[in-house]
Amino acid sequence: MSAVPLNADYRTRALRDLGERTVDVLVVGGGVVGTGAALDAASRGLSVALLEARDWAAGTSSRSSKLIHGGLRYLEQRDFGLVAEALRERGLLLRKLAPHLVRPVPFVLPLHNGVTERAYIGAGVLLYDTMGGARALPKHRHLSRGDALEHAPALRPDALTGAIRYYDAQVDDARHTMTLARTAAQHGATVLTRTRVTRYLRENGRVTGAVARDTEGDREIVIRANRVINATGVWTDEMHEAAGAQPPFRVRMSKGVHLLVPRQRIAMDTGMIMRTEKSVLFVIPWGQHWIIGTTDTDWRYDKEHPAASKADVDYLLATVNTVLRDPLTTEDIEGVYAGLRPLLAGTSDDTATLSREHAVAEPIGGLTVVAGGKYTTYRVMAADAVDHAIAGLGRSMSPSLTDKLPLVGAIGFHEMWQQRQAVADRAELPLAMVEHLLGRYGSATGELLEMIAAEPGLAEPLPGAPAYHRAEVRYAVTHEGAMHLEDVLTRRTRISVEQFDRGTTAARPVAEMMGEVLGWSAERVDAEVSHYCERVHAERRAQQAPDDAAANAARLAAPEVATSGAHRAG
Repeated sequence: MSAVPLNADYRTRALRDLGERTVDVLVVGGGVVGTGAALDAASRGLSVALLEARDWAAGTSSRSSKLIHGGLRYLEQRDFGLVAEALRERGLLLRKLAPHLVRPVPFVLPLHNGVTERAYIGAGVLLYDTMGGARALPKHRHLSRGDALEHAPALRPDALTGAIRYYDAQVDDARHTMTLARTAAQHGATVLTRTRVTRYLRENGRVTGAVARDTEGDREIVIRANRVINATGVWTDEMHEAAGAQPPFRVRMSKGVHLLVPRQRIAMDTGMIMRTEKSVLFVIPWGQHWIIGTTDTDWRYDKEHPAASKADVDYLLATVNTVLRDPLTTEDIEGVYAGLRPLLAGTSDDTATLSREHAVAEPIGGLTVVAGGKYTTYRVMAADAVDHAIAGLGRSMSPSLTDKLPLVGAIGFHEMWQQRQAVADRAELPLAMVEHLLGRYGSATGELLEMIAAEPGLAEPLPGAPAYHRAEVRYAVTHEGAMHLEDVLTRRTRISVEQFDRGTTAARPVAEMMGEVLGWSAERVDAEVSHYCERVHAERRAQQAPDDAAANAARLAAPEVATSGAHRAG
């Protein structure tokens, strides 16, 4: 079964076809749970439509800590079921579902208070291994202070008495979510971005579909469906209102902020996790950078544009600097991003203590709502939502199959990786470039190599972002559904947070390359570049704001990209 290119021609056909038939399941929301639900339903033989208002993973699912993990801190909260479930999912992703996108990462956990603390935390990490970690990853090890400093010489000797080294896994969350959407399309789902649901259709007190606006063509489409699944995360409450339904639960937004600093700035060959007063803080290897995060604070402002404030940045720097020999400063920061967790609302004012469990409910006939949870358990959430939605379809259905379905790029990845030197030699490309592509596209790397063979200039690095290549921009448009400059710089690549200038140098050459495929005029290229640069400037202003209210105001100063009628095939 070959992957379906998500391009302009696909989108045109999909918009036309959706208005002409009734689908079994309509999924609203193109984050990790929504794309996972579309794949789950399509793989069971159901007809499926998936609608996303902006871009794949444009909300929460592109702004996580990039970890696939059980959550050590949830053991301390005695949430053993959640941890065990997450560790099972971690193993599936590593071994079978997405080995090209999910990879092991070692961490050290510094100890401070002698034998009692080592015994207590060591018992927790041993349980963590026993519940699933040891079957997929190496077991943990206890380290003396000297051994810990060999792995992490950046740490102050007086900041630890020893450490425990263990393994978890990481993922490029935006690429993973987009790959889920591509895999759903491969199994027959109709998947569309830039298609915003404005209201639900109702007949005899039941939800029977939705009305959506194609924001690229500025037109309205009506999609009829036997069942609708709402997987809109922090927008869940608004979608309840759109359906005229009494909310079965409320979603509370928790803001998580992360910093990126250059890899050479912290001398470690391992990631680090450290306990804080309220939660934990990670230092996570990410290519040529470290990701430092996260915060966990209440957010009451704009949902589409969560903003990091100076207070957030100062907190992260102050916390990590308590253990570093050479403290970080704001001058070391190359990237900052903020995201919102859709937590199930509880009685506590502290979002760090709210449950990471998920819930599925039917607030009105025909509409299933799923919310809460954590990125690692997306597949379980999706399967639960589909099970609930199809229970009343009146026909026999198979159980979820997604624990057995490799994502696009997974099949053949291990073989290509083992033969990567031969692949590089045949393509006459540097081995480092082939390894980079395999780590982002898996076996679909072959499609990019075919592009490069036909047009060798696509192997050239991008101006202003030399870690990426021109072929990746072309592929993002022709196969991965990128429709705007921001889609490529922020989600198909991570140029927006990995470059010190946040991608402003790369913006124009990338926009020009996209325009060649999408038929953009010179004015459209200028508008895309202007919008992106204004967004960068607004985010930087927000990071100088003292608090959330001021940061939100600064972030909202960036104009929205004009989309109406702008997207057309080249």
